[in-house]
Amino acid sequence: MSEPNAPTPRRRNPVRRFLVFSLIAAVIGVLLAGGGYWAYWNYFARYRPVTLAKNQAEIQRLLESASWIAPLGEGGDPVWVVTYRDCASCRAFERQTFEALRDAGRQPRVIVFARPDREGMAQSTAAERATVAELWLARDPALYQRWTATPSRNWTAAGLQPADGNLARSGVVETARGFVAQLEGLLSGAGVSRGYPIVIWRDAEGHMKACACSDERSFRYLLDDVGADRQTETAETPEAEPQRPDPLALPDLPPPEPAPGAEPQQTEEPADETPSEPRAAPQPQQTEDTVFY
Repeated sequence: MSEPNAPTPRRRNPVRRFLVFSLIAAVIGVLLAGGGYWAYWNYFARYRPVTLAKNQAEIQRLLESASWIAPLGEGGDPVWVVTYRDCASCRAFERQTFEALRDAGRQPRVIVFARPDREGMAQSTAAERATVAELWLARDPALYQRWTATPSRNWTAAGLQPADGNLARSGVVETARGFVAQLEGLLSGAGVSRGYPIVIWRDAEGHMKACACSDERSFRYLLDDVGADRQTETAETPEAEPQRPDPLALPDLPPPEPAPGAEPQQTEEPADETPSEPRAAPQPQQTEDTVFY
C-alpha cells in the first residue's frame, strides 16, 4: 500500500513545451535572418550604385552648370566625379578607373572644390583654394594633373593668383562649395549616402546612377555597369622565373697566384697552323722501273 500523504508525480504540459521550443526557434530564425541581411548589406549592397528615382533633372542641370575638367581629353559619355585634393579614395578612384572608363568610351569629368571650415578649423590650405579658383576659371587639365601629381604639402600654387583676399576668386571658391552642398542635398533625398568621390553617370538605358565611392570595393560595380571591365581585360603574360644557380655546380675560381719569388709561368700560344708559304712540289726521282712526279 502507498502512503496516503505521498506527493503525486507532476505531469509535464506538452503544449507548454511546444510553445517554448517554438519561441526559441523563432528567435533563432530572426537572428539568422537579421545576420544574413546585415552581411548582404555590409559586404555587397552598400557598395552598389543607386539608381536615382527622383531629382534627376535638378541634378543634371546642376552638373552641367559646374566648371569641370577632362584630364584625359574630350569625347565620350560623361562620368561626373566630384572630389577634393586630400581625398585618398578619390586619388585611388582616379588611378584605378579613369583609363578603363576612357577605353570604354566614357569621359571622366572632374569637379573640384575646397572643403569649408568645420568648427573653426580650416580643412583646406590657401594654395588649395587658389588652385580650385584657377581650375574653375581656366579649366586647365595640365594644371589639374600637376596639382594631383604633387604632394599637397609641397604644392605652393606658384604662379597662381591667391584666392584669399581676392573678392572674385574667393567667390569662385564659395560657389564650388555651394555646388557641392546643393548636390549632396539632392542625392541624400534620392537615397545616396555621403562620401567622396561622388560619381554620377547614366547607364546604357539612360538611367541616372550615383555612387559615393569612398571604398575601393565599389569601383568594380561602376566599371561593370558601364562595361569598362570587359573592355580593359587583357591576358597577363606570366613572367619568366629567374634561372637559379645549380647548388652542386663548382664555383669559378680565379687562377692561383704565383709563389713569392717565383717567375710567372708563361703560357705558350698555339702555333699557327696556317703555313706562311706553300710547300714546294716534289722533285722527280728516277727509280729502276718508273719515274714518279
